[in-house]
Order: sequence, then C-alpha cells, then structure tokens
Amino acid sequence: MTPSAGPGTVAHRLREGMAGGVLSFPLTSFRDDGTLDPDGFRAYVAQRLAASPGAVFPACGTGEFFSLDEDEYRQVVTIAVEEAAGRVPVVAGTGYGWAQAARFARIAEEAGADALLVLPHYLVAAPQDGLVAQLEQIAARTRLPLIAYQRGQVAFTAASLQRIAALPNVIGLKDGHSDLDRLQRLTLAAPEDFLFFNGAATAEIQARAYATVGVPAYSSAVHAFAPEIADAFFDALRDDDHATVGTLLRGFYVPLVELRDRVPGYAVSLVKAAARLRGHRVGPVRAPLTDPSPADLAALTALLAAGLDLVGAAL
Repeated sequence: MTPSAGPGTVAHRLREGMAGGVLSFPLTSFRDDGTLDPDGFRAYVAQRLAASPGAVFPACGTGEFFSLDEDEYRQVVTIAVEEAAGRVPVVAGTGYGWAQAARFARIAEEAGADALLVLPHYLVAAPQDGLVAQLEQIAARTRLPLIAYQRGQVAFTAASLQRIAALPNVIGLKDGHSDLDRLQRLTLAAPEDFLFFNGAATAEIQARAYATVGVPAYSSAVHAFAPEIADAFFDALRDDDHATVGTLLRGFYVPLVELRDRVPGYAVSLVKAAARLRGHRVGPVRAPLTDPSPADLAALTALLAAGLDLVGAAL
C-alpha cells in the first residue's frame, strides 16, 4: 500500500469532513456462528459510504475492536479502505497497551488507513505521565496520524494535552467524558489546528452543549443504522433549526438513550440490532456483549419506526 499522507494533510481532510457530515463508525459483520463475515461487512460499509459521512472509522468501539484478532482486523480495515477509495478519510481503531497497539498500527498502515484512533487502554488506571507515554510509544512506532480518545480511565489534563499535541503525528482528541469544564480547558490549551470531536455515547444528545465550547463535530452511532435520522439532525443543528433538533431529541434520541441504558453493552448491541432491522448483514454481537432481549428488540423496532417517520423515511 502507498504510505499515508502526512499529518497535516489528513487533519485538513478530517476537518473538512467534520464540517460537512457526521463521523461514521461502522459495525463489524459477523456470521451467526461468530466468525467474521467479510462480504457482509463490505456491503455494509459501502452503504455507510453512500450516506456521505465526513469520515469512516472501522474497527473502533462500535465495530467491536476488542473482539477482533489481528487477521480479522486486517480484513476489516482493508475492506474499509478499498470501499472508501480515497473519497473520505479512513481512521482505524487501535488499542490495548502500546506494544499491541503498535502491532495493530502496523497492520492499519499496511492496509492503507489514513489515521488511527487510539482507544482507551485496557483495565488499569494510570497517572498523566503514563497516559502521555502511551501516546508517545505508539507515535514513535507508526507513520500514521493519531487521534487520542479520552474515555473511562483516560482523561487528559491541559498540561498533558499540550504534551501529546506537541508530538508530530498526534492531530486530535475524541472526548467521551462530556465534562465540558475540562474540555473547554483542553481546547484553550491546544494548538489552533488541533482537532476535537464529541465522542459521547449517542453524541447527538450533547451536541449543542459541546458546540458551546468550540467542539461542533461528533461521531454518530445512529448513522450506523439510520443515516436518514443522523443526517436530518446534523443538518438541523448546523442550520440552527432548534425546532427540528428538539423534535428529534424528544421523539427519538432521548428514548433511544433510555433504552440503551437498560443493559450494559447496549450502546453497541442496540445499534447492531437496529442495523439488522434495516436489512443490513451485520450479524450478532460477540461476547461479552449480548443481543437485545425480545422485549427490548420490540421497543427498539417501534422507536426506530417512529424516528424514521419523523424524517419522512420508512423502516
């Protein structure tokens, strides 16, 4: 594969993409027996790309990165790169400790990914020096630009953000904490061209609040199964159409979050179930996640139909 473009070029393309559409985090397709379904994933990614996202992030949280072995990861990233064909940036997930993250980074680089999203490390809490060192170690072992992801046990201070932003190939931060005080301090401490985006679960719920601290871009799990709803919300938010934003929040997003919060892991399981309801070949989730119960699936079906009706689409 041709080496990726430099950090500045990738950051520019991502900034343009963020301004024009939501960031898409595709699901990973599995067969009923739990094995990877490459053909199903290819068809599904092509459908996501047809909905014009700002960028595509395969093998990340929604894509069940932590359930993939290295060969499966290679297939997923390669397919996403092939289907994107340069139209939008492809940002692959990587994670675990820095040694394993570097192995995934090499695979993503060979597959032609444009950048990497560094997912929160596994299990252990760490001091700020350790969080910075994790990024330093990965950055030293890949030519790909990196976006740090703070969530769970990873939360950078303003001083630490300045340290990682000084690394030549660290270009941005995805925030999943929704601590707007901390996030405002980070945006003020960062270089002017540093990328930030809202990575909260069901990010649309807090999109207006994030925008007030200078972070209007966001990832959208809803784009994984209902781009009609995701795009309608994005357009309304961009156009300051507060009535439509409120209608979609009340009629779809808030009930979706309430359903999501019933069971741990539903942030992925419900998304995958909703994609199956739309006819997408994505299959079940892998353990330790579980698919929705029959009662929750019925509630999801009704909610999805109602949300699509709000934007003039059908299940």
